Amino acid sequence: MEDSRIIQLFFQRDEEAIEEVSRKYSAYCSKIVWNVLYNKEDCDECLNDVWFTLWSRIPPDRPKCLSAFTGKIARGLAIDRYRRKNAAKRMDTHMISIEEEVAELCGEYSMEKEIDSYQIREILNDFLGTLSRKDRDIFVRRYWYIDSIREIAQRHQVTETNVKSNLYRSRKKLLKIMNKEGIL
Repeated sequence: MEDSRIIQLFFQRDEEAIEEVSRKYSAYCSKIVWNVLYNKEDCDECLNDVWFTLWSRIPPDRPKCLSAFTGKIARGLAIDRYRRKNAAKRMDTHMISIEEEVAELCGEYSMEKEIDSYQIREILNDFLGTLSRKDRDIFVRRYWYIDSIREIAQRHQVTETNVKSNLYRSRKKLLKIMNKEGIL
């Protein structure tokens, strides 16, 4: 079923919308959620939360791209669940390395600067547009889909060291752009 039709079902408050969005995007969302949680029960619960959140947000929201909207919700809910689950524990899982990598980019960012999220989106989109198809895929796979270094290396048939170097160079390039734009 076309995304526009699914969104129309949400606006009509037809429960078939949940069935259709689940049928169409369950595998996509499962991959995103699994890469954060690594636990079947947590993943299943998180996916149910995704469908409920979609039901709650459409309407009033009318997403331009249902897959991106759904993926963003799945990713956010998975990260929230991960943080809640590990709040009292010493974090020793795969998320530490990603948090350290992203912290490099967010170093001095503060809410006091009140950076417009639209500006950040534009900068990130422009940055991604400067990368080769392969470099962009590696960057997005790591920081959006939260794929492991090993998975990315296998996907691109390169070494894990190659992927780490690629990500390091991309982060440095983005950091330079963010400094130039006065975000950091």
